[in-house]
Amino acid sequence: MTTETIDHTTLTKLAEAGVVRSAHVVGQAGGWGILVKYGMTERALAAQRSQQVRLFRRLETLVEYLKSIGIPRFDVDAVNYDPEGLTRYKRPDRAEAMKNAHEAAAYDKWLKSEIQEAIDDDSPTIPHDKVMRDVRAVIKRARAKRAST
Repeated sequence: MTTETIDHTTLTKLAEAGVVRSAHVVGQAGGWGILVKYGMTERALAAQRSQQVRLFRRLETLVEYLKSIGIPRFDVDAVNYDPEGLTRYKRPDRAEAMKNAHEAAAYDKWLKSEIQEAIDDDSPTIPHDKVMRDVRAVIKRARAKRAST
């Protein structure tokens, strides 16, 4: 496919303006790419993050994408289509990250319920100064006891 690319936003604006002359879906190793012709220019659709040519693994997904941006007609070239050609990268770290995210969400839920329970508790409160006097007295007695042994 051609190395010059067009991004989703630009393609959407061109389609809305009605200047897209044609869309050509090209099968290749691992999926389907799109070549879009507007004016005298032909460009491939780029992936958002990598700016490399975007590949759709499923033709149905690509069809829905084109229809959603206003390109209901296109031609398909499946000569070089090879569904097994794309290398899949395994990301075992993602499983660990998802586990950590779920644990964090569960902890947040638990903490919020504990806080709400404390807010809703109508038992009498003890002033901070009194609690601190009592704690200091306990510490003083413990130190005295330890010093006497």
